[in-house]
Amino acid sequence: MEPLILTAAITGAETTRADQPNLPVTPEEQAKEARACFEAGARVIHLHIREDDGRPSQRLDRFQEAISAIRKAVPEIIIQISTGGAVGESFDKRLAPLALKPEMATLNAGTLNFGDDIFINHPADIRRLAEAFKKYDVVPEVEVYESGMVDAVARLIKKGVITHSPLHIQFVLGVPGGMSGKPKNLMYMIEHLKEEIPTATWAVAGIGRWHIPTSLIAMVTGGHIRCGFEDNIFYHKGVIATSNAQLVARLALIAEEIGRPLATPEQVREIFALNK
Repeated sequence: MEPLILTAAITGAETTRADQPNLPVTPEEQAKEARACFEAGARVIHLHIREDDGRPSQRLDRFQEAISAIRKAVPEIIIQISTGGAVGESFDKRLAPLALKPEMATLNAGTLNFGDDIFINHPADIRRLAEAFKKYDVVPEVEVYESGMVDAVARLIKKGVITHSPLHIQFVLGVPGGMSGKPKNLMYMIEHLKEEIPTATWAVAGIGRWHIPTSLIAMVTGGHIRCGFEDNIFYHKGVIATSNAQLVARLALIAEEIGRPLATPEQVREIFALNK
């Protein structure tokens, strides 16, 4: 079975320190957390940025500050920036950080209700974003929240809008308004992806209570896993996690117990075709 890639989504755009007191906000805090996550077994940092007061941000200089701090703290790790931003952020601001040419970034595959808001990804903007990935030579991770988005991505591949191969798909399951993380849903998504985009690799981010069920399924079926405070702030029900690294370490321990090796940074770059 392919080595397991653990991604740490250490900050996100929605989690607050009122919810999770250990949330890293400043570039220095994010760099320290990235180092701890790497030592625990994570090889990718999914990066949102915040202002010092915790407000979500898409400032290029702030992204650069965070990226530089993380690279200094842990040069081996892959930094994957978010182009999702906070719900309601303008699309131009969401797209802009690609100009920094990170190794990876996220490409959201469609619009959905997101709690009490609407996360808008107009088809024309998705195509524009996909072209920007090619322009800046950034590898996409395509974020999929329900099964119809898999079909939409397959159409973009056939039309030559998305060209990176093998493409990496992330199932984000459990967002209020999107597909839940029930085991039968994830198993369906896996099979549907194999039918529509058979060369794709995949990972899952289980939101809240769906974190552990989806992670265990990915662990034994050859998928990869995202964890961290963006998706889940608890270690056990009602017990706040002490750090992102604590969540990473739990998955690394389970992987060791079942004999699935963790990917090295070099293996991650090979699996995601980052060196092409």
